[in-house]
Amino acid sequence: MRHAIAETATPGSEDGDRALTPDGKKKLREVMRVARMAGLSPSLVMTSPYRRAVETAELAASLLGYKEEPLRTNSLLPGCSAEEIWEEIRVHKDAQELLLVGHEPLLGQLAAYLLGAPNLLIDVKKGGLLRLDMDQFQVRPRGVLRWYLTPRLANRRNDRP
Repeated sequence: MRHAIAETATPGSEDGDRALTPDGKKKLREVMRVARMAGLSPSLVMTSPYRRAVETAELAASLLGYKEEPLRTNSLLPGCSAEEIWEEIRVHKDAQELLLVGHEPLLGQLAAYLLGAPNLLIDVKKGGLLRLDMDQFQVRPRGVLRWYLTPRLANRRNDRP
C-alpha cells in the first residue's frame, strides 16, 4: 500500500515529517472499507518510518482490526530496493498476511519484482492497495496479482451523477 495523500512539502521542512491531509485520511478510510470487505486481515503491518506512511499504516491497521503497533522498517524508505524489501518479507514469511506501507516508485518496483517482471511499470496511486499472493519464499519471488484497489475505485459509488 502506498501512503495516503500528505501535506505538500514546505521550504525548510523535512520530507519525512509530512502528515496526512484530512482528504487523504477520508480516501484511505474508503479504501480500507472495501479492502475489509475483500477479506484483508493482516497478521503483520510493516511501514516506512516516514510520518505519512506511519499515519497511513496506523489508520489502516485500526480500520482492519489489527491490534499491534505497525513495525517500522528502513527497507520501505524511498531509495531502497525491491530486493531489500523482499529480504525483509522473507524474514517475516511465517506471517499469514503482510500489509506493507511505503512510497512510490519503490512500491511499484516491488510489485513488479514480486511478480517476476522487474521491467513492468506499475503506478501505485496514493492510498492505493495491491494484493499479491506469494506461493514460495525462495531467493527469487513468485507472486500472483489478485487485485489492485485505488481510492477512486473504492469511492466509485460517490462518482456517479
